[in-house]
Amino acid sequence: MAMMLWNFAATRSISKAAQEFRETELKASGIKSVSVEFDRIKEEVAGLGEKAGLVEAIDSRIDVANILAEISFLIDRTIVVRKIDFIAEKFADSKATKNSSAVRMVTGKSGGENAELYGTGDVRFKVIINGVASDAGDVAALICKLEDSPYFRQVYPLFSRNSQVKAAGFPGGDSNTEFEVSCYLANYNEEITVANKL
Repeated sequence: MAMMLWNFAATRSISKAAQEFRETELKASGIKSVSVEFDRIKEEVAGLGEKAGLVEAIDSRIDVANILAEISFLIDRTIVVRKIDFIAEKFADSKATKNSSAVRMVTGKSGGENAELYGTGDVRFKVIINGVASDAGDVAALICKLEDSPYFRQVYPLFSRNSQVKAAGFPGGDSNTEFEVSCYLANYNEEITVANKL
């Protein structure tokens, strides 16, 4: 009788232990699957972080619509614009610092190994305006307006020449002035060291 009672108690104890072991296995399996999912999400977040960093690095942060609006405001009806180019240029021997509405300068390692490939880094934007004016005086007036505008700096005429452009309703008639003007967006500050000045 004692042996039967002991056998019954032992069987019950083993059954209970086996059930607890199965429950522990199920919990461990659940924890493992959660851990695997966590690792997958962590890798995905890291990948998205890298992509976001790349997008941020190549974002010029310039408002092209505002710049074009300023140019159209400055240009008279006696000028027809053929082309406007925005060219990102690296800074040569000076240090550039951003201004509140400026291009965000990418410095240090944030550009990464692909900095040259994607055109990131410390850049300033050159604007080249190509067009036709009714006469050379209109080109000179445009240059003065660009120099007075808070949007632009370092305004230089690249060329200006007489041209025989025929356009219906254009004020200059058959004899006009072809021109090209270069300037930089005034959205950065340059700190030039004494060594650079020498």
